[in-house]
Amino acid sequence: MSMGRDTGGESGVTPYDFGGKWQPSPHEQARRQARKHKNRRNALIAALSSLLVIGSLLIILFTSPGWKSLSETFFAWAYGVEVLPKILLGFGTNVVLTVIAGTSVAILGLTIALIRTSRSPALTPFRILATFYVDLFRGIPMLLVILLVGFGIPALRLKGITNNVLILGTLAVVITYTAYVAEVIRSGILTIHPSQRAAARSLGLTHFQTLRHVILPQALRRVTPPLLNDLVALIKDTGLVSILGVTDAVRAAQIASSRTFNYTPYVIAAIVFLSVTIPLTRFTDRTLRKSIERQNAQGNA
Repeated sequence: MSMGRDTGGESGVTPYDFGGKWQPSPHEQARRQARKHKNRRNALIAALSSLLVIGSLLIILFTSPGWKSLSETFFAWAYGVEVLPKILLGFGTNVVLTVIAGTSVAILGLTIALIRTSRSPALTPFRILATFYVDLFRGIPMLLVILLVGFGIPALRLKGITNNVLILGTLAVVITYTAYVAEVIRSGILTIHPSQRAAARSLGLTHFQTLRHVILPQALRRVTPPLLNDLVALIKDTGLVSILGVTDAVRAAQIASSRTFNYTPYVIAAIVFLSVTIPLTRFTDRTLRKSIERQNAQGNA
């Protein structure tokens, strides 16, 4: 007589059969149906409310007394197509300015952030200067910085200093955005727990190696969404250099509008900027959502 577990050799019946197809319980099926019904209802409510709001705005716009004059002044698409090549040519200046300024801001912002987070006594005067710089240029509107740099530096009449308005405008943009980016990166560095640094040093890593391999990778990953937001803002704000006479997209639209007193070129320039900033904004939102999901996953682990 065998005292072991009956495997069903004689009866041919297996006591544990996992080969069957799993079926949700009636209670689970009812929950799923309720969720589907709720999702459909929410989608219907969202569609109706959006249609109501957008429809009301369109009715108010199209039935306003000045709509005909407004459409002729701002939405003359034939004239917009005519000036589009000049606006795109000017937008190339905005792209070049964004690349140069963005690269400079990234390097200078990281440098200032590292100086402000350093604990070395020898860097104390530099920390004071960096703090003063950040507080100063975060508190001044960028338009004023562009005017001060664009007209103030040439007024010094220093030898070897350029009077090129594009260079001066780029310099003003770099000065302003470096202060913002430096603070964003500094906040990311400060979010790293001190135990990370202590663990790296206990493994024999130097201060520089700890920054490079432990602190900065985590800090930059955490502040990627706000840095992308700053990039979107930088692309838009490059249009402010047109006040110095730089022929960018905004200036090209202004020149075209001044000839006919038709403001469609401004609308075309806005559409050109939106064609770049909207995809970047959506990419930023997606990056932020993934960052939140990753942090939640780490917290639940």
